[in-house]
Amino acid sequence: MSHRPSSPSPRRRSVLRGSLAVPAALAVPAVPALGGAAPAFARSGRPSARWGVQAGDVSAHSGLVWVRSDRPARMIVETSATESFRRSKRWYGPLLGPRTDFTGTTRLRELPSGEQIHYRVLLADPDDPRRTGKPVTGTFRTVSRSRKDGVRFLWSGDIAGQGWGINPDLDGWQVYEEMRRRDPDFFLCSGDNIYADGPIQASVTLPDGRVWRNVTTEEKSKVAETLAEFRGNFRYNLLDEHVRRFNAQVPSIVQWDDHEVRNNWYPGQILDDPRYTEKNVDVLAGRSLRAFSEYYPISTQRPGDKDGRVYRVLRHGPLLDVFVLDMRTYRNANSPNRQPEDATGILGAEQLAWLKRELSRSRAVWKVIASDMPLGLVVADGRTNFEAVAQGDPGAPLGRELQIAELLRHIKHRRITGTVWLTADVHYTSAQHYDPARAAFKDFAPFWEFVSGPLAAGGFPAVKLDGTFGPDQTFVKAPDRPNTSPAETPPYYGEVDIDGGSGELTVRLRQQGGGVLFTKVLQPGRVGQ
Repeated sequence: MSHRPSSPSPRRRSVLRGSLAVPAALAVPAVPALGGAAPAFARSGRPSARWGVQAGDVSAHSGLVWVRSDRPARMIVETSATESFRRSKRWYGPLLGPRTDFTGTTRLRELPSGEQIHYRVLLADPDDPRRTGKPVTGTFRTVSRSRKDGVRFLWSGDIAGQGWGINPDLDGWQVYEEMRRRDPDFFLCSGDNIYADGPIQASVTLPDGRVWRNVTTEEKSKVAETLAEFRGNFRYNLLDEHVRRFNAQVPSIVQWDDHEVRNNWYPGQILDDPRYTEKNVDVLAGRSLRAFSEYYPISTQRPGDKDGRVYRVLRHGPLLDVFVLDMRTYRNANSPNRQPEDATGILGAEQLAWLKRELSRSRAVWKVIASDMPLGLVVADGRTNFEAVAQGDPGAPLGRELQIAELLRHIKHRRITGTVWLTADVHYTSAQHYDPARAAFKDFAPFWEFVSGPLAAGGFPAVKLDGTFGPDQTFVKAPDRPNTSPAETPPYYGEVDIDGGSGELTVRLRQQGGGVLFTKVLQPGRVGQ
C-alpha cells in the first residue's frame, strides 16, 4: 500500500539534521535568548533565523516558505533540485521588520511538479546585502500530477494546552520527531495550534506526586490579549527543537479553532472572564488572526477579501483535494442549539456556499473535509449551551445541525463520492461511521469521520454521540478523567495513505510510541462503506 519508504533516506536525513540552525538539545537556559523580542538582542552581527523555517500550502507548482529574523533583514530564498545547491534559483522575499514581528513568507512559483524541492533561506542586512546570516535549509515535495505516486499525510491538533507545555525532562515534544520519520507529504493541523487562554506555569504536580516541568516565557504567563502576547504564544511552539526539525522537512496545512483566541469563543461575544482586561472577543480574534497569519505559511489573503480568510481548498493531484474549514469565524453564538431555522450555523452562509460549490467542482478521487470540530460528538459549552454541531437531541436536525444536513444532502444529490471528515478538538482519538439507516435525518450518503489528538495537551474522556446523523463509534481511546497529562496519555495523531494503484484510502489512528491503534481501508468511488 505504501508508495514510499516510511522514513527518509539516510542521505536526505543527514542533510536535514546538519542544516538546521538549532541547538542540539532543548534546555531551559536557552529559552530567554530564543524568546526575547527582536530589538532587545539584535544589535550587532549578521541576521539570524534561529526560529527555523517552514513550508506550507504546497501545490504542484508552488509553495510558501516562512522564516523569522532576529533583526531587520531582507528574506532571500534559494531553491534547487539537489542538496548541493549547485544549480539554484533565487527568490527575493519581503523586508522583515517590526510590523510583522520580523516574520515573512515568500511564495515560490513555477516549481516542477512531483519533485523534491530543496530550499535555503538567507537573511540579508537591508543596508548591506552582502552581509547575510547563516542559511537555514529545508525541503518539501511538490504535488505530483501522476496518480501512481500516491499521497500520504498526517493530521492532529491541540498543542500546548491545559498548562502542559514543553517539558525538558522528557526532551520536549518527541512526537514531532516520530511524525517526521514517517516522511509524510504534508501535515494537517486541525486547529488549537496554541492555547492563548491557557497560561503555562513552571511546574505542575501530577496526581501521583511527580512534578511536570515546563519551559516558560513571559507571553505564556497569562492569557493573551495584546498582539505581542498572541505572537509570543505562536512563537512558544518554536522553542521545541523537534518542532523546528519537523517544520523544515514536512510542509503544513494549518487551520484554527477556539484556543487560538479563547475557549469556545464566537463572534460578538463579550467576556465576563476576570482574567481579561479586553472584553471584546472580536478585538482579540483580530489580533490573533494577524499573529496566526504572521507565524504560519498560509494563503489567508484572497483578492477582494477585507481581512483574509482561513478556509480554502488545497489540491493534491488526481487523488486528493483537502477542504480546510473555518468553524469559528462565521458561526452564530453558542446556545441550546435547538432553533428550527438557522441560516448562519457554524460555517456561515458564504462559507457553506463556497464548500458546496468547490465539492461539486472537485474531480479528485478523495475529498478530505478538514473540520476543526466534530459533527456527531456532543461538545458542551457550560450547562445549557453547545459548542459544536450536535446538541444531544437524536431527532430531526435543529440549530447548527440544519446547515450540516443541507451540506450532506447536497453531497448525496450531486453524487459527490469520496468524502472523508478529519478533525481533532476533543482530546482523544476515535472513528465514527455515519449512516442514514441509523439516523433521524436520512437524506444523505454514509461517510466516515476520524478524530485524532491531542498532540501536546491534556487528554479528556469521550463525549456522548448525537443520533441525528446516525453515528456508530467503531473505535475510541480516551482517558477516564479530565486533563490527564501527556505523561499519562500519550499524544495521538492520524495517518492517511492513498494508494496510487488501487486508489484505496487507508486511515491509521496512531499513538506516540505505541504504533497503530485502529485501521480502516476505504474503497474509491463507493458509497456506504
